[in-house]
Amino acid sequence: MKIGIVGSGAIGLYYGALLQNAGQEVAFLMRSDLEKAKKTGIRVVSGTGELHLSEVQVSGEASEIGICDLVIVSIKATANSILENVLPPLVGQETKLLTLQNGLGNDRLLAELFPRNQIFGGLCFVCLNRTAPAVVENFMPGSVSIGPEKAENGEAAKELVALFSEAGVKTRFEPNLQLVQWKKLVWNVPFNGLAVAAGGVTTDVIVGSESLCEEARGLMREIIAAAEALGFEFQEGFVEYQIKLTRGMTAYRPSSMIDYVEGRPVEVEAIWGEPLRQAEAAGVAMPKLEMLYAILKQICRR
Repeated sequence: MKIGIVGSGAIGLYYGALLQNAGQEVAFLMRSDLEKAKKTGIRVVSGTGELHLSEVQVSGEASEIGICDLVIVSIKATANSILENVLPPLVGQETKLLTLQNGLGNDRLLAELFPRNQIFGGLCFVCLNRTAPAVVENFMPGSVSIGPEKAENGEAAKELVALFSEAGVKTRFEPNLQLVQWKKLVWNVPFNGLAVAAGGVTTDVIVGSESLCEEARGLMREIIAAAEALGFEFQEGFVEYQIKLTRGMTAYRPSSMIDYVEGRPVEVEAIWGEPLRQAEAAGVAMPKLEMLYAILKQICRR
């Protein structure tokens, strides 16, 4: 299968490397890491060892890659405006598109751009940091949940689950993509948000602070309440389960915190703005999220 990776940050590098290592033909569309990847390849570092792909197909132009069987979109949602121009050279009539982006609305955008293609969403529950050009470090392998944007494409989504599983990724099929998106927001909203609002702190600082940890719990409860008002169900104890997982991450740097401290745009609308708007439309008050959203809009204004 020919796979195009659009967005070769931590997520794109990691999953693209694993897919290539499993025998797939993978082409990485990249800009800043292009020359480094051409010279030395791509490295994935983890606690169990290192994967080094010395020969990789990398390009700075989508037209050089051509039509793919699968396009994986892993750019930041703040850059979604470029997709209308970047993706067409990669997408044919049978091309499947999979977004591995944070927040809400990304799969819907792809469906609007390519209404005749099969669209899928993937949620990556993983701890990754791009530590150098063409180098990604994996702190926790985690898992990926994949589901269809349209229910009729469920069987095709299962094929993508098998593709990732064969690459060594713990992957599950999720028939209800929106539910999984809200589940990930339960972690992303508090821990990405508070890491930025507190000035660029790691997750261990948040769970180690009584006040910040309680604020995180409050934000998680608001997200769950909004999701339940929209018809999604959560198991009992989900909040404390997320806290426990986060304690195990130690000093992890959430992606939004990295973007903030390095002066890049933060995905404020996709992660905080859109869930707030959907909750308000459903008549659910989210005072903690509303305040955090206002703070982030102010301090992330570049």
